[in-house]
Amino acid sequence: MKARNQILLSGAATIAMLASAAPAMAQDASETTDTNEIIVTAQKREQNIQDVPISMEVVSGQRLDDFNASDIKSVMNYTPNVFVQSTAGNDVIYIRGFGSPPANFAFDQSVSLYVDGVYAGRSRQAQAPFFDLARVEVLRGPQGALFGKNTAAGAVSVVSAGPTKDFEGRLTGNYNFDFKGVDFSGYLAGPITDTLGARFAMKVVNQDGYIRNLATDHDDPETKQQLLRLTLKWEPSSNFDYTTKIEYANRDIIGGITVSSPLTSSQDPQRTRYLEKSALGDEGTKTKSWMISGTGNLSIGDYTLTSVTGYSWFNANIVNGFDQTIPNGTGAVTNNSVYNSFPERFEQYSQEFRILSPTGRTFEFIAGAYYDHGKYRLDQFQGFNILNLAGSPYFGRIDSRFNQTSESWSVFGQGTLNLADTFRIIGSLRYSHTSKDADFASRLVYGPFAIRPISSAVGSLSEGNVDPSATLQYDIAPHIMVYATYGRGSKSGGFVSNTLGTTNATFAFKPERSTNYEAGIKSTLLDGKLVANVSIYDTQFKNLQVSVYQPATSSYLTGNAASATSKGIEGSLALYLSQNFDIQASGAYQDVKYDDYPGAACLASQPTTCLPATNNLAGYRVAYSSKYTGNVSAHGRFDFGDDLKLDITGVAAGRSKYFNSDNQSPIFGVQKGYVKLDLRVQLADQDDKWFVAFVGKNLTNELTTGSAFNLPAPITAAPRAILYLEPPRNLSIEAGFKF
Repeated sequence: MKARNQILLSGAATIAMLASAAPAMAQDASETTDTNEIIVTAQKREQNIQDVPISMEVVSGQRLDDFNASDIKSVMNYTPNVFVQSTAGNDVIYIRGFGSPPANFAFDQSVSLYVDGVYAGRSRQAQAPFFDLARVEVLRGPQGALFGKNTAAGAVSVVSAGPTKDFEGRLTGNYNFDFKGVDFSGYLAGPITDTLGARFAMKVVNQDGYIRNLATDHDDPETKQQLLRLTLKWEPSSNFDYTTKIEYANRDIIGGITVSSPLTSSQDPQRTRYLEKSALGDEGTKTKSWMISGTGNLSIGDYTLTSVTGYSWFNANIVNGFDQTIPNGTGAVTNNSVYNSFPERFEQYSQEFRILSPTGRTFEFIAGAYYDHGKYRLDQFQGFNILNLAGSPYFGRIDSRFNQTSESWSVFGQGTLNLADTFRIIGSLRYSHTSKDADFASRLVYGPFAIRPISSAVGSLSEGNVDPSATLQYDIAPHIMVYATYGRGSKSGGFVSNTLGTTNATFAFKPERSTNYEAGIKSTLLDGKLVANVSIYDTQFKNLQVSVYQPATSSYLTGNAASATSKGIEGSLALYLSQNFDIQASGAYQDVKYDDYPGAACLASQPTTCLPATNNLAGYRVAYSSKYTGNVSAHGRFDFGDDLKLDITGVAAGRSKYFNSDNQSPIFGVQKGYVKLDLRVQLADQDDKWFVAFVGKNLTNELTTGSAFNLPAPITAAPRAILYLEPPRNLSIEAGFKF
């Protein structure tokens, strides 16, 4: 309570300080002509981000393109209090310390991803969207009212680029010297007829990895990827338009990102591994996916009726192996084999209708309804072929299958009461209903398989959630706005999909709920040259869904933690010193702890007498959360006559230390704090018809890990830590032209 009060008081003091300075700045601010405004659709309308009472960050498509962004993890560098956990299974987004762990594949995510308005709750749905983007909007805190679908911790909205009024195109080629491969991307856009516009974009990647596999003489993980998107926008009149987007992705990752490390020393990951082909085939991930969306807008008088239709499908297979090198410094290896595979198949249909009232009236509103239907199948193949510490053979294989059919619908509305030109009250409400039917069954392929019991389970659920929010918004001076928000979010319950030994008694888990209290200030000053925002928050979760690895049984404990709280402060600053030079920075502090967590798996720091049945993690920090995160970027442009220009962009992004193992080992499970530096130096003509650029990522070669766990006996003859290594320094040359 003391820490919470200190944070809230410090944030309140910051807001009060800025508010007290507002009158002095008002004279300049009232004349502001903001040429640097950022337009977002976080509230289902086009708005200046400075008018939106939400703690959020926006990363432009150009910035992501400049640094060869390929997935959601690329966004993490620019958004404090956001973390993306890297594993061989699912990459998971955490906002303000909360997310849905990757171990249970069937988890709905606490941070939901939306692609052009379509819900994409599974990471393999969103491979194609991460190229040729307009922007990525990251909304922190529950967004239950307008986004609704499983946004208990926040939402990420990806908006792809659309057709242009004039014909144009671009082609870019990149060669990465460290990954020894190429990355080609490009687009063609423009009008086909007076009423129909189109955009075709593509991206092709063929690159080696950054970890040398001594068993195969191969650099893992090799990436082969083909991404395509076709966008058509039909606008037959000023009252109607319809946009269709069809995206296809084919992605092959050959090899893994795990390396072995001792259990007795801190993380010092190496860039070599020893892993032979397993009985399930080559390690890696293969994914094919389709995403189709259709968005129509019809003007009915002063009102706008919008329809968003979505279809998503993917077929994927993950084959995991674990580095067989014994971490004893001798370089010796064993013929032990530990492997698993997770074939997945997913299909989803969705439909949303909403109506928007005109703006500029005393009362404005948004109202709508949403429906989706999904089918998901997950197979699991898991096997061992090892000699244990006593030299006895230990082998076996067990398979399982999980099927789930889900259906959800909701109705929602948000109203804004403009009591004065400077004061607004915003209220919203969403009711969501979710039903799921699922079954699980495992079978012994060969054995013995002593630590993996054969089991089955069947379950169904039907539940409703109500998510309200209320916001007070006040303009204390022109271009200076303060707000205070109360909001709730929820995520549906579900089922355990891939924990062997699951029975009816352990199959289901409850929905989780969040409550958020937030206050902030957004200011645009000095004729738009200075943009400064600060927010403070207190987010509380009930029945937080967790899936924690237990080395003692080499299994996952999946269920609900009783409660947890995250509280902190977030801020951003942008300084546009001139048309050719700007500096932007953002940072955050968060304190995330369990309030009550009975029946929790024991942590490495707890006594050896600890038993999950009597354990409670109240007061312990939540894993995968840094106290401090932040970034600074600077861009400068230098003109050489009327023909050439040089653009230099540097980004420094970092975070303080955090536990990245489920058991929060203070030895092998801590990722120390780091700062990573990226740099882009580009020479181009003044009309941007061509360019040549140098791109350096992670210039100081910080070797960091996205996750860690203890691979125990008897699964392995030499118990060790398995680390998921993130990319080291990589340098590339890029060239392109535009027409």
